[in-house]
Amino acid sequence: MKKVFLGITLLSVLFSSCKTTEKEDMIQSDFDFAGRQLTFAMTEIDNAKAEESPESKERREKSNRGPLVNPRTINKEGKLELVPSRDWTSGFFPGELWYMYEYTKDKKWEEAARKYTDPLEREKTNGGTHDMGFKVYCSFGNGYRLTGDEKYKDIMLESARTLITRYKPHIGAIRSWDHNSDKWQYPVIIDNMMNLELLFWAFRESKDSVFYDVAVNHARTTIKNHFRDDYSSYHVIDYDTITGEVRHKHTHQGYAHESAWSRGQAWGLYGYTLCYRETQLPEFLEQAKHIADYIFSSSTLPEDLIPYWDFSAPEIPNEPRDVSAATVTASALYELSLYDKENSQKYIDWANTILENLSKNYLAEEGQDRGFLLLHSTGSKPSNSEVDVPLVYADYYFLEALLRKQKLEATGNLF
Repeated sequence: MKKVFLGITLLSVLFSSCKTTEKEDMIQSDFDFAGRQLTFAMTEIDNAKAEESPESKERREKSNRGPLVNPRTINKEGKLELVPSRDWTSGFFPGELWYMYEYTKDKKWEEAARKYTDPLEREKTNGGTHDMGFKVYCSFGNGYRLTGDEKYKDIMLESARTLITRYKPHIGAIRSWDHNSDKWQYPVIIDNMMNLELLFWAFRESKDSVFYDVAVNHARTTIKNHFRDDYSSYHVIDYDTITGEVRHKHTHQGYAHESAWSRGQAWGLYGYTLCYRETQLPEFLEQAKHIADYIFSSSTLPEDLIPYWDFSAPEIPNEPRDVSAATVTASALYELSLYDKENSQKYIDWANTILENLSKNYLAEEGQDRGFLLLHSTGSKPSNSEVDVPLVYADYYFLEALLRKQKLEATGNLF
């Protein structure tokens, strides 16, 4: 009887060890692949810069858009699309390089990250956009966290001061876009929740409560006006600039005004999770939990948990997926698992399933796809823009989620 028991125990230990090794192997394999792809991507960036036409350069110079700096996607001609620093996606590629440095501790990745981060400094005074967090926190923020470079800290504080100039107290929210003034007076998009992380960081560093107050007020206003009874989110809320009242509830990148654009739900989940981390206010944790429940109770969420571009898209299952929504969601779930202990394992299981399926079925071909990591994201299907393509922010949150998984399994924490 003792022999049988010992045999069962040994098998159990071996099985557990194999499962642990599988998890570690996936993370290591994905980062090894990312290292090779991102090295290739830097060559592709150099080639794309060299191939830019004189006419394109002249147009950029005339519009003061600045030089092309970082990749965003692959365009319809199959070429690498580079963007200037002012583009909302400009901070993600350097952020990926910082994550490579964090994982490998190899100085070559720090050097590369600095090279692609530094050209974004000009954005610190760009008050014409709400996307300061995406551009500055993902690049300089990760750089400061990993190196303590005081120059990066100064750039981030100035960026935060610039961002809050877009806040109007009588509305209680930071204005998102300045374009399409014929359509909106004061548009606020769910994506803007992601930029609050920069403000919370600025509050911790400067002790100036204005950053905290703006972030909390924006998050509360968004809870009040962006969400339906089922906790799905509108994309765009338009406010009256004089009265502060809601004028319209719209979508811009989703299927319809009353549909649930997948990446919008992911932005909300991630945004309210980080708001709870920074404030410990129960209302933000409850909001994050409700958004997660909405996403994973959806009848149109595929078995592999990689959502279609809109939960209400009319031709499901013959609709494009949005891998970027999946990576943002997975990263958020690992953090949410720290705060909602009752549902912690459920969130981890969902996030693990997402990463496992991305690793098996959605990786780009090594040495191809212009150096991107993941395929099958969707930017804006209604505009027929960036449909079923690689997107740099999908890759960024993929690496972030892998790092979070590794830290959670190793230490039980993320920070």
